[in-house]
Amino acid sequence: MLLHKSTWIEIGQFLERNRTVVIPIGSNEQHGPTGLLGTDWMCPEIIAHEAQKNADLLIGPTFNIGMAQHHLGFPGTISLRPSTFIAAIGDWVRSLAGHGFEKILFLNGHGGNIATIEAAFSELYAEASFARRPAGFALKLVNWWDLEGVNDLAQRQFPVGHGSHATPSEIAVTQWAYPDAIKTADYSPQIANTGPIREALDFRARFPDGRMGSDPALATVEKGGELVALAAQGLVKTVNAFSNEAKP
Repeated sequence: MLLHKSTWIEIGQFLERNRTVVIPIGSNEQHGPTGLLGTDWMCPEIIAHEAQKNADLLIGPTFNIGMAQHHLGFPGTISLRPSTFIAAIGDWVRSLAGHGFEKILFLNGHGGNIATIEAAFSELYAEASFARRPAGFALKLVNWWDLEGVNDLAQRQFPVGHGSHATPSEIAVTQWAYPDAIKTADYSPQIANTGPIREALDFRARFPDGRMGSDPALATVEKGGELVALAAQGLVKTVNAFSNEAKP
């Protein structure tokens, strides 16, 4: 069930049987010469939308702008400051919790979001703690590549050249969902360098084409389909386990 394609009446009916919602969250940022700018929000959205086809899941709108300041040296990247990101996540959670959602799971597609999302969770819990009241909700962050079996599959599919940004696994997921948007390029070097992540100008100097340790040319539609199918299964299991936790 997709929240944005539902009415308020349908969401009210869903809340009568289920108090859990999944929010795909990612980033709009460069992903090398062939990776789509939306890769990091598209991957969790693709997986979540696939998962809800065969399970009683509610998927919220995709939070598609994240903390990507280090990619601002590449055209098309859009980033929030960490403080803005924290504030926005807080308002999303307060809105949903106010309607009665007790479990809110963020399915993340961007490693650069992790620290800020966790900080947002801490801010929300701190509001309750300092007010000496229950929060009334539980929050969970899950990276799509950490879903059961997904990272192991990606390592088998891409034993060399997987890297950490503009990876063939994330490129393959978007290729499966959007085959009409597949891009090609000649890479030099074939496998990109690795290094630290700091600010935008430093990142562009270290990684001129935007890749980090990866060879996106290894991606295929077929491998993307395998990843999506496994991740969707893992998401259903993860959401069910989260839903079955004691109420906050």
